[in-house]
Amino acid sequence: MKQRIVTGVIAGLVFITLLVLGGYWYAGLIVLLSILGYREYLQMNGYMKYRLTSAVGLIALLYITIPWEFVGITSPIPTSAIIWFAMFLLLFITVASKNKITIDQVSVILLGVVYIAFGFYYMIAARLAEHGLFWTILVFVCIWASDSGAYFVGSKLGKNLLWPQISPKKSIEGAIGGVVISMIAAFIFAWFAPDLLGFGKALALGFIIAVVGQVGDLIQSAYKRVKGIKDTGTLLPGHGGVLDRMDSWLIVFPFVYLIGIIPM
Repeated sequence: MKQRIVTGVIAGLVFITLLVLGGYWYAGLIVLLSILGYREYLQMNGYMKYRLTSAVGLIALLYITIPWEFVGITSPIPTSAIIWFAMFLLLFITVASKNKITIDQVSVILLGVVYIAFGFYYMIAARLAEHGLFWTILVFVCIWASDSGAYFVGSKLGKNLLWPQISPKKSIEGAIGGVVISMIAAFIFAWFAPDLLGFGKALALGFIIAVVGQVGDLIQSAYKRVKGIKDTGTLLPGHGGVLDRMDSWLIVFPFVYLIGIIPM
């Protein structure tokens, strides 16, 4: 527990500092985390030995994640085209390898690229938007409030399991507690910045972030259960890897943007 707390405090301070600095500092950190997350994903699936397919996935991931407009470059190829070309190359590799590399394997790689790249891209996009620091911190605080609320309420009051086949320790009471705490956190943001966020929208945002964030957590739990592993990596002692710590982030940021609930 001591190691977990020390690691969490240090990692949290570094992350918050770079988030506040924004610009290249924050974008660079997020791009680095996307690379580390992709590496964990490959290791988790046992695909590190497939160097060519992994390289195709990495190139596509970086192209999607990097905010080209921010660095002054007009992206010459639409993201949808990059995904298609990555798919084409991966499928071609299955043919060229005479099925030594199968369609199942390249499908998993392409899924990982989409899952990881879009999640991290929207973390950067949120910060680069107008009032980006406010919206980004709001989303992160609601996610952390939901996680903490679910943990503490579940520990004290949890009796009914939420989804025992996927995550045997999560309870319905904890999930509800996480939603309530997240809504309270969003409400506080609206209280201090009513010109940016109305109270009704704040409550809706807190609810959506908590629910979607918990789904993101369950997605990663389901994946790890299938693979028979406890953590996706060992980057953060006591906390696991990038994908362990950012499972909710990878789902929440694209979701709140795509439904238009926060401006980017």
